[in-house]
Amino acid sequence: MILPSTTPWLADPDARRVCNAVTDGGFDVYFVGGCVRNAIMDIAVSDIDLSTNARPLQVMDLAKAAGLKAVPTGIDHGTVTVICNGKPFEITTFRRDVETDGRRAVVSFSNEILDDASRRDFTMNALYAKPDGTVVDPLGGLQDAIDRRVRFILDAQMRIREDYLRTLRFFRFVAWYGAGEEGFDAEALDAIASNLEGLEKLSAERVGTELLKLFRAPDPAPSVAAMRQTGVLRHILPGADDRWLALLVHTEDMLSLPPDPVRRLAVMGGEDVALRLRLSKADDAKLKIFRTALSDYQPTETLGYLHGSEIALGVVALRAAMTEMPPERSARAAAYAGEDAVFPVAASDLQPALQGKALGDKLKELKHEWIASGFAKTKDDLLG
Repeated sequence: MILPSTTPWLADPDARRVCNAVTDGGFDVYFVGGCVRNAIMDIAVSDIDLSTNARPLQVMDLAKAAGLKAVPTGIDHGTVTVICNGKPFEITTFRRDVETDGRRAVVSFSNEILDDASRRDFTMNALYAKPDGTVVDPLGGLQDAIDRRVRFILDAQMRIREDYLRTLRFFRFVAWYGAGEEGFDAEALDAIASNLEGLEKLSAERVGTELLKLFRAPDPAPSVAAMRQTGVLRHILPGADDRWLALLVHTEDMLSLPPDPVRRLAVMGGEDVALRLRLSKADDAKLKIFRTALSDYQPTETLGYLHGSEIALGVVALRAAMTEMPPERSARAAAYAGEDAVFPVAASDLQPALQGKALGDKLKELKHEWIASGFAKTKDDLLG
C-alpha cells in the first residue's frame, strides 16, 4: 500500500527536509504509529513521529549538518527532537525491550524494524511509512487498521505483562478506533481478564490520564461495558456503575453537547474517584458540581447562572439519563437565560449604610432572594 502523496504529513516540506537529513546520511527513516494508522483510517492526525536505524547522536549530527536544530529530549531512550521552521519532529532509534516490570521497560537500540515493531502494543500502531508513502507492515497491522480491529501484537498476555497500562489503552483504542462490537478481540479480552492484579502496579496519574482519554471518545459506553465484564472496572473504580453511560451519551447528542469525561465519570459514581484518578483541581471541582447537582436539585436557570450553560446542560443530561427520561425541551433556553442573567444590585447601592462584612452578607442575601425568584425581581423589588 502506498499512501497518497497529498497526505498532509507526507507533503509537508518541513517533514521532507527532516527525512532528507537522515536519508542523505545513508540511514533509513520512517513515519510511524498514529500518523500512519490515522492516514489509513482517514482520521485527522495530531502528532507525527519518526523512527530510524540511526543512533541518537548520529541523528543529532545529521540534523545539524542539514542546518536543523536538534534537541536531545530523550536521548537515553533513543529520542531526538529535530526542529524545522519552528516545528518539532521526534525521531526515535529502533529499539528492543531488554527487561520489563509491568510499568516500564529497559531498552537497547536495534538496527531492525521488526524489533521496533514487536515492542509496540497493538498491530495498528506498528505501521511504518517510508518518506515516499510506501507502508511497511512488519506484523500484519495494515488489515487490522483497515478493519478497525484492535489487536495486541503477537502474544496478548506478554504485551500486557510488559506494561499493564496496555489493558486500559486497549479499551481506549477500541472506543476511538474500533468497529463497534467487532472491535473487541477475544484473545485480548481473555488476556486482560487473566491479568487484573497487574493493574494495582499502575500509578493513579497513569490510570487517570488513560481513563480521561477513553471518556473523551464519542461513545465510550461499549468499552466501559467490556471493562465491567472483564473485571477491570471494579479494580480501578470500585463502586462505579456504567448502567446509565450509554443513555448519557445519547442525551448528550440530543442536547448537542461535546463529550466531557468528567460529566461521564459523574454518571458512574464510584468511590474516591478524584483520588484514584488524580484528577486536576479543576476536574475535581467540576465533578463535585455535577454530583451535588444530582443530589441537591436546582433549576436549570440557576445552574446556568452559577456555573455557565455547558455545566447546566450537562446536569440536565445527567438527570435525564439517570431518570431514563428525555430532557426538557426548554432546557437549552433556560441554561442560556441563566448564564446571561445579571444581578441588578451593586455594592454601591447599599453604601454607605453598609460596609465590610455586613455589606457582603446583605449582598449574598439579596442575591439568594433574586435567584429564588427565578431572576424576576428588579433592583427596586430587592431594595424596597
